[in-house]
Amino acid sequence: MKKWYSFMLFCLLVGTLTACGSSEQSGTAPSGDSNTFPNQPINLIVSYSAGGGTDTSARILQPYLEKELGVTVNILNKPGGGGWVGWSELAHAKPDGYTMGYINSPNIVSGYLNPSAKRQENLDSFEFLGNQVSNPEIIAIRTDEQRFTDIKGLIEFAKNNELTATGTGVAGDDHVAALTLNKNFGTKFRAVQFEGTADSRTAVLGGHVDVLLASVDEVYTMHQNKELKVIGVMANERSKFLPDVPTLEESGFTGVVATSTRGLAVPKGVDPENVKILTEAIEKAIKNEEQIAKMEDMGIQIEYLNGEEYLNALKKDEESLKGVFDLLGWK
Repeated sequence: MKKWYSFMLFCLLVGTLTACGSSEQSGTAPSGDSNTFPNQPINLIVSYSAGGGTDTSARILQPYLEKELGVTVNILNKPGGGGWVGWSELAHAKPDGYTMGYINSPNIVSGYLNPSAKRQENLDSFEFLGNQVSNPEIIAIRTDEQRFTDIKGLIEFAKNNELTATGTGVAGDDHVAALTLNKNFGTKFRAVQFEGTADSRTAVLGGHVDVLLASVDEVYTMHQNKELKVIGVMANERSKFLPDVPTLEESGFTGVVATSTRGLAVPKGVDPENVKILTEAIEKAIKNEEQIAKMEDMGIQIEYLNGEEYLNALKKDEESLKGVFDLLGWK
């Protein structure tokens, strides 16, 4: 009996030592200092539905961010409220650096400037890490549209007939663009709001909405494939991704320039060292040549700005939007 007991004790001891040894050798034991940042997955909030421009930008950037940070980056789509479902969650997330989010301007700025929304959050609610994308606004129609086939025909038709146009939030970039067209040229565009551009495109393709207002990258592939027809770019010069499409000014319609930006932020209060780590990783990921090539294949225009430059750009958006309060009926 003693011999059997001693043998079992010996087996248990050897088994424990072997298990410990194989855990260390296989790398299954926790690695690194538990105090180093980051040492667990990071959530990245996208405030619009899957398949839209912001979601595409995030998914292209994702593997390069993971490479730089050394941890998994989980993309969480949180559509709703013109983007404010996601932005509110980001603003009130635990400020430990493990929750980041995409910021879309001017939509986020118009969301807190809107007096009826009575939001407490604003630019001071976030720590900005860097801007990734700067995209001109476009006007697109169905390829089988018979009432108008170019921007001149559209504007003339819309002066005498109400047309629906897509938007992704009250006072968002698309909505403000439609209102500016109405003010400058006497058109009668009526905005129809959606949770993201993926839904907007579907509505236009299905004939439920007349005109698509979106960013270059959100229609680039469909324009190339002749699924949609882009007829005007709201920029000072033609987009390099749509060289065949004139600007509104080239077509004789001046005074309407609209651009949207996408960048990344964390909630206010994250440790400065963690902010620095995230900022450096984001810069390297955005400037990665392979990442840039993939973005450009999708018609996405990269414009990297560091955190401070990005915040200053958002403050300029804030001032610009205050200038169109009259169009929105705000006081």
